Amino acid sequence: MFPALSTDVLIVGGGIAGLWLNARLRQAGYATLLVENASLGGGQSVKSQGIIHGGTKYALHGALSGASEAIAEMPRRWRAALAGDGELDLSGVRRLSDAHYLWSPGTLAGKLTSFLASKAVRARVEPVKGEALPAALRHPAFRGNVYRLDELVLDVPSLIGRLAELAGDGLLAAQEIAPLREAGELSGLLVDGREIRAQRIVFCAGAGNAELLAALGLSQPAMQRRPLHMVMLKAPTLEPLYAHCLGGGPKPRLTVTSHPAADGQWVWYLGGDLAEAEGVARDEAQQIAMARRELNELLPWVDLTPARWATLRVDRAEPAQSALARPDNAFLAEQARLLVGWPTKLALAPDLSDRVFASLERDTVRPAAHPPLPALPRPPRAQPVWEELLP
Repeated sequence: MFPALSTDVLIVGGGIAGLWLNARLRQAGYATLLVENASLGGGQSVKSQGIIHGGTKYALHGALSGASEAIAEMPRRWRAALAGDGELDLSGVRRLSDAHYLWSPGTLAGKLTSFLASKAVRARVEPVKGEALPAALRHPAFRGNVYRLDELVLDVPSLIGRLAELAGDGLLAAQEIAPLREAGELSGLLVDGREIRAQRIVFCAGAGNAELLAALGLSQPAMQRRPLHMVMLKAPTLEPLYAHCLGGGPKPRLTVTSHPAADGQWVWYLGGDLAEAEGVARDEAQQIAMARRELNELLPWVDLTPARWATLRVDRAEPAQSALARPDNAFLAEQARLLVGWPTKLALAPDLSDRVFASLERDTVRPAAHPPLPALPRPPRAQPVWEELLP
């Protein structure tokens, strides 16, 4: 039998949201323990494109929406952390790009002029030309307009690694998780038979939240899944590109991020409208064929002959919304000692932690004295998905 443990906050879920919350709580003096039943970042986090959105892509229909306003402050907070003087010290995390770009093919340039010049948006975008263009768009055949967004792109595996360092000794690999009740009330969790009591329990396990809630006999808060069918390609001919290619609708036609592979080549990771509704309905061969057609049309000078391709299906787990709408903010529900959250977007991990801190403050949950944690089995870190699919 394992000795029982106690902590202030017990977190279930080792993605970016759980790891960020864990680090902030520890920095504030709370005792924490984070439980992960697979690998750190191995769910949605490691499948993210790493963009720290500032909301402009949510305003492509011509107005700033609730989603764009909610997320607008996130790039500043992340930049402060990356500089080592924010709410966390992420100074060792690798930045893939200091900006993301909006890229409009020539036929769409005129349609965006009034929107991108509007008072609400001009502080967020900057037109770029010539040598300031991303390398992949500097070809003489390129036609169109490019706008620089003040949005970082991070190497997610590097971010997971740094947040795992900030967790100290407070990580626990788990197989089975069950409720621990005393006098009919949830007081903690049974993790592989080990009793762990806590002042608060936070579920932020992404898609795993639904299973965790079911184990407690709860159906609320309800969860929705919004599927994506992403595309990856790797070739020695690829140069880094971080951009939303605009189409005629309110969503980017194509979103491209670039990631360094272990063999020194670049991987292009493709999302946007390509990966959504119609893309989800395609099988792998059809989706790769569509991606190839899109790139051949938009970037015909890029040699795709040596490229190797793969697709990846991702289920974005979020709180249930009417008609599967995208939530504007991070989400947190409270039921006595239990808090259930989804960041809904990588960039909103700080917003989720703010909501947890607000709950602790309102309920006057303060750090308490706890025995030191024993040596615990630590969960492994997830490997980049492109290393598995395009070795």
